[in-house]
Amino acid sequence: MELAELDALLTPEAMRLIDELDPVETASDVARTVSRLRAAGHGPELVSAVVGQVRLRQRAAQKFGEFASRMLFTRAGLEQATRMSVSAHHGGRFARAGLTSVADLGSGIGGDSLALAALGIRVLAIEADDVTAALAAYNLAAFRDQVEVRQGLAEEADITGVQGAWLDPARRTKGHTETRRVSAADYSPSLTWAFALARTMPTGIKLGPAFDRDEIPEEFEAQWISVDGSTVELVLWSGPLARDGVGRAALVVRGDSAHEITAPHDAVDEPVRALGRYLYEPEGAVIRARLIGEVARALQAGPMSDGIAYLTGDEDLTSPFAVRFRVRETFPADPKTLAREMHARGIGTLEIKKRGVDIDPAEFRKKLKLRGSGSATLFITRSGDKRVAVLADRE
Repeated sequence: MELAELDALLTPEAMRLIDELDPVETASDVARTVSRLRAAGHGPELVSAVVGQVRLRQRAAQKFGEFASRMLFTRAGLEQATRMSVSAHHGGRFARAGLTSVADLGSGIGGDSLALAALGIRVLAIEADDVTAALAAYNLAAFRDQVEVRQGLAEEADITGVQGAWLDPARRTKGHTETRRVSAADYSPSLTWAFALARTMPTGIKLGPAFDRDEIPEEFEAQWISVDGSTVELVLWSGPLARDGVGRAALVVRGDSAHEITAPHDAVDEPVRALGRYLYEPEGAVIRARLIGEVARALQAGPMSDGIAYLTGDEDLTSPFAVRFRVRETFPADPKTLAREMHARGIGTLEIKKRGVDIDPAEFRKKLKLRGSGSATLFITRSGDKRVAVLADRE
């Protein structure tokens, strides 16, 4: 989005059109809507801005729910924004620590600021990009009495008097549409600056879940977060925002429920055991936090093989930190054998999961030539030192 398109968007006419338009989902919908708006005499910048926002709001509903219908976005801003279900947990931590004012450094379109403000916390939102800062100001207008949005660099912001900071370093190249990831050395602001700030005031730093664990300062709490089966982020907490005795944490959010497992440090793994009645797939946040051992002990289970995150056990136990599958049978991990066995069982729909083996599940599925009305999950992995295929049912 360029400034001309932004100017066209921030008008009563544009807002009225956005609210009035039907969903725009397909390429045909886009062409038809653009033609209709242009025929009605609307300029190209206005039409582009309006149609773009209608499409982005539809996508944003997954992250922002009903709030999406009252927000404005850029494509890159939406992709990088924190889900509301997660930002609510971020805000709650600041509130529980008794902080009443927070600087949101790198606010993006304002998602985390929105959650903080909703909890009654005063927010100073700083955003380097001028277009994104303008959209953040719009999205936070309902909290104008307690939120101030400024355009500028986080490193240069005057945050005197603010009690804590939330920092989301830019981890992609600049732009409002197509962007690419950059290495940790090129984050903006730099991690050196971010870590230094976190040592002077209570701070939460949002990073990608695959961030190098060796680069995490020992004095910070590291919390990995999974949402509906996807590992979405790592947050480092400092000062009173970091909990006593917690060095590693995994927060698992599914729908409206949330569960967390914590430990002072990486958990010790359980011994490898033979495949039992159940196979468990730990949540990504648990795997990233290296707390698989804690989950295994709660399930009276153990890993199928060293270095493989799948757990197995015989006890009828479940956990919010792992998805359980009931084991049917095991086979050699050979496509010809599996094609024959899947056909014999009438399995036409097969979810394929793999760990510890070098295969492409999509290509492997083609080799099976599935047909039939049955469904199942197939794990291709290692059991001990052997490559194995485990047919199971998701529970």
